[in-house]
Amino acid sequence: MGIGGCILLIAVGAVLTFAVNWHMPGMNVHVAGLIVMLAGVIGLLAFISIYKRRLPPPPTGEHHHVGDRPEGFVEERRYYD
Repeated sequence: MGIGGCILLIAVGAVLTFAVNWHMPGMNVHVAGLIVMLAGVIGLLAFISIYKRRLPPPPTGEHHHVGDRPEGFVEERRYYD
């Protein structure tokens, strides 16, 4: 489940918890909304924690600007007749 799915769960849970005014026999709609919101928040936190592990580490040492070539850069040019 991605970020969109988690946000959708949070939104649906919020609607069920705060905006619905009807009652179902045998089920509390407000508690169901809280459970759906909690599932969305847990999914979002899990997604963010996995996403953080996949990010490359920040660069260290000297900062290179766009267009700077690192040491040992070899440019190959081919000329065709």
